[in-house]
Amino acid sequence: MRTTDKAPVQQPSGMPFQKYRPFHETNLVELPDRTWPDRHVTHAPRWLSTDLRDGNQALITPMDPARKRKMFDLLVELGYKEIEIGFPSASQTDYDFVRSLIEDENAIPDDVCVSVLTQSRADLITRTVESLQGAHRANVHVYNATSPLFREVVFHNTKAETIDLAVTGVAQIMADAERFLGDNTIFGLEYSPEIFIDTELEFALEISERVCDTWEVGAGRELILNLPATVERTTPNVYADQIEWMSRNLTRREHIALSLHPHNDRSCGIAAAELALKAGADRIEGCLLGQGERTGNVDLVVLGLNLFSQGIDPMIDLSNVDHIREVCQYCNQMGVDPRHPYVGDLVYTSFSGSHQDAIKKGFAVRKEAVKAAGDNEDAVVWSLPYLPIDPHDVGRSYEAVVRVNSQSGKGGVAFLMERDHKLNLPRRLQQEFSRIVQRHTDSYGGEVNSESLWRIFADEYLPSHGEYVPATGGLEQWGRFELISAEADNTSTPDKVQVTMTLRDNGDDAQLTAVGNGPIDAFTKALHAHGIDVQVRDYTEHAMEAGEDARAAAYVEVQVDSQVLWGVGIHPSITKATYLAIISALNRIYR
Repeated sequence: MRTTDKAPVQQPSGMPFQKYRPFHETNLVELPDRTWPDRHVTHAPRWLSTDLRDGNQALITPMDPARKRKMFDLLVELGYKEIEIGFPSASQTDYDFVRSLIEDENAIPDDVCVSVLTQSRADLITRTVESLQGAHRANVHVYNATSPLFREVVFHNTKAETIDLAVTGVAQIMADAERFLGDNTIFGLEYSPEIFIDTELEFALEISERVCDTWEVGAGRELILNLPATVERTTPNVYADQIEWMSRNLTRREHIALSLHPHNDRSCGIAAAELALKAGADRIEGCLLGQGERTGNVDLVVLGLNLFSQGIDPMIDLSNVDHIREVCQYCNQMGVDPRHPYVGDLVYTSFSGSHQDAIKKGFAVRKEAVKAAGDNEDAVVWSLPYLPIDPHDVGRSYEAVVRVNSQSGKGGVAFLMERDHKLNLPRRLQQEFSRIVQRHTDSYGGEVNSESLWRIFADEYLPSHGEYVPATGGLEQWGRFELISAEADNTSTPDKVQVTMTLRDNGDDAQLTAVGNGPIDAFTKALHAHGIDVQVRDYTEHAMEAGEDARAAAYVEVQVDSQVLWGVGIHPSITKATYLAIISALNRIYR
């Protein structure tokens, strides 16, 4: 054997990396005295769902009115109080949907504020504000692009023209609100310097301050200032720096709701949102399960449950993730990855043997802690290996926490046998049975579900006699021995027991009697008299249920000559379960 301290050398990829520039070379963000790394999030932000706008416009097949209404109803059900419901100037369909919600007296609760989006264009603004007539609470969200790339390449605007576009749009929104909306509408404004992440911070601040001036920000006149990572182009810490810089420098900060709109182009949307919250943001816009343009908007479900996992109330009811997923899949007509955090089919499932063993031990410790707390689950802090939250808290059962395939070990097998079949296998029996399951998965492949696991166990350990052996799909009688009867009686000598039994050996019945220090000792002595030199090396038993009809399970490790194997017996009588376990082991040895 040789060792080395030199790793293999990576070779050039051949990809044209030279055509790209680091973000700091195009938009340097300097904040050497940043404070956000030492802050902690202690409460949920304000949430806005943009599923019906940003999410909808990103779909291959946009939602029809029925699907839109179902999505809106879900958002209300979950507890979202700010919901962006469309882009009414973009299409008649969007306009009609906004009107349908407002005109349905039962659709929008009084404490829910609906929001509609518009570009800063005169004709679009009028159509947008007009759509809100009769709404109880409503915001208009206006935006214009502010980054150098869009100013110079897309719109050919100077900075002054870009500012003028924003303030002119806000002034028109105010005028149209006076024209179309009465005193019964609680009206608000949201402004986004679009592509904020690529905009020079000084310019982003300047245009935001001009919008604040126009809106006359102050007590009772909040502005929602939305700072979007329209295209995520750098690491989350840079976005946090940008948010902290803006939060520090806005002159009327106490009257501004600083809002985030992260996208996920670098797969860092969640991290960017969480760091930006630490940096001072008040509000987050996103979509359920992260649907949105390109790689998606930030995922509101994951963000909420991340808070929940830290002991913070998300202020949104995420207790039934399967319901959320089902409605989203119906409305969006798009699937959800089985590994999607918190929501995917497999996120609470372990196939790995070492993971399963750790989970099994964790559940055992928690069970004892809950018992010590008077069976009060909420009194015991959740702390289990590989499970950051309790699946029960989001509507999942423990059924899929552990699943068995060729990668599994004794821990997973033992977990399923205890959870589903009430058998608490001793450690060495776990090891023995897991090897049997491994042979099965190596031979047949795929997953072994709980029903199949029981069938494998019963085939191996439980002779198919007696009413106390659960059905196993029509097993035939197997093995050399069958215990027809066995009775243990006290003798005239203290601490002595006599066992009398009928043992069927290859079809022939033998009447055996022996006296021993206890039922097991007497039973094995009777077998010795029959020519079977069996030694009991280990023994354990437990009740499988409570009550008069409870069954007991017994596990016996026996040795005959050089062979050592386990046997299992199940019977209402613990003594008879033990005898059956010894017979089970002998049948395995003499196969």
